[in-house]
Parts: sequence; C-alpha cells; structure tokens
Amino acid sequence: MKIATFNVNGINGRLPLLLEWLAEAQPDVVCLQELKAPQDKFPRKAIEQAGYGAIWSGQKSWNGVAILSRGVDPVQTRRELPGDPDDLHARYIEAAVQGVLIACLYAPNGNPAPGPKFDYKLAWYERFLVHAQALLDTEAPVILAGDYNIMPTDLDVYKPERWRDDALFRPEVREVFQRLLDQGWTDSVRSLHPQERVYTFWDYFRNAWGRDAGLRLDHLLLSPSLMPRLKRAEVDRQVRGREHASDHAPTWIEIADT
Repeated sequence: MKIATFNVNGINGRLPLLLEWLAEAQPDVVCLQELKAPQDKFPRKAIEQAGYGAIWSGQKSWNGVAILSRGVDPVQTRRELPGDPDDLHARYIEAAVQGVLIACLYAPNGNPAPGPKFDYKLAWYERFLVHAQALLDTEAPVILAGDYNIMPTDLDVYKPERWRDDALFRPEVREVFQRLLDQGWTDSVRSLHPQERVYTFWDYFRNAWGRDAGLRLDHLLLSPSLMPRLKRAEVDRQVRGREHASDHAPTWIEIADT
C-alpha cells in the first residue's frame, strides 16, 4: 500500500501536473493540501476519471485538504480538528482506507513570529496533540500525513542558521514535533533515512530549486502497529522540477499488507 502526501498549491491551477503524477506513481492513497478552492470547485470528475475516489474540505483562496483513494471511496471519519468550534479553516480531514485510518493535515505557517499567527499555530498544534493521542489510544493503524510546516531538525533545512527565528523552525514548533514522537508516533522518512538531507519543499524565490536550498515540511507519522510494515519512504523530487510545479514535491511511503 503506497500512501503519499502532496501540497499541490492550488489544485485547479495544477490539475494537469497532479493527474500526470497520479498516472506515473499510482499511489493507493493521497493526502492533498492547499487546494485553494471552495467546496464546489473541487475537480471531482477529473479525479474520478483518474481512478480515485475522494473526500475534501475546501475553502476559497486558502487552505483546503483532501484524501484520494485509488479504486474505492475513502470512508470519512472527521472533517475538522476537534477542540475549537470557531476555527473554520479547512486544515484537517480524516478517513478510513483499506483498514488504515488516514489523517490529512495542513498546519498553519505561523509567520511572522512572534505574533498572532504564531500563537494560532501553537494553539492549533495543542489541539492536534490531544487528537493524535486519542487516535493512538484506539490502537488502530493510523497515518498522520500532511504539510506540518515544521522542520524538525537541522538536517531538515539547507542552512539552519538562517531559519532560527522562523515560525517553521523556532524551538517551540520543533518541541511540538518531538512531543508527537514522544507520544509514540514515528517519522517514517527519517526512520529510513536517518542521516540524509531529505527535502520536500523548495521556494519559488532565489533559485531555491536550482540551488537545492530545500526544507523538509511534509511528513507521514505512523502509529506503532504500522512501523513493522514500513518498507519504503521517498520523495518524488523530479515533480518539483516540472513546468508550473507546486513548490512542494510528493512524499510517500509503502507499507506491507497484513
């Protein structure tokens, strides 16, 4: 079973790229972020013609998350992160697919930090930590996949010294990521590539792609029961180099069948 996460940075504007990658990679499950489309503008027909069922939570111009499943419809279990009924941002969706619970998240960026946006990011993550623990307590196989907007360690950023005060790299957010690992989640990519510089994002500015000045922002965290089944964890870097590409590349794992 191949599970991917991909911040598409505008699903309708980059639909041909997404469909091209789906045909090439043939993932079984895909978590998408930054749809940047209202609920009624999700390209459902094109996704279905590509062989995928889908659930999604849209929002005009901003945010937006979706879960695609090849050959079947995802069974939706949740459309929002619990804990704050006033938070209407489309940042979380959850579904059961082929015996695995898939959580798709798009965490807040948080810049500029310090400030209200950074406070919102930390508050959002406190809610996420509570829900992540509740998912662990079920003892079900669970994957938390998405754009976390966190670089967990110095190995996840091309020049750490330049990012110390950024909301993606401040000690507070790296501590949040460590708290997730302390709960019992495993960073799948880092577990199979412990010493490699693995990037999933390259900015559009300052020739970041050409210089390989990347960041690792997209993560797939696994519950304990899935770790023995983890076989591969990779990034489809070549997708970032294509014309009109997202600034993120698809990140994916393979887990063995039970």
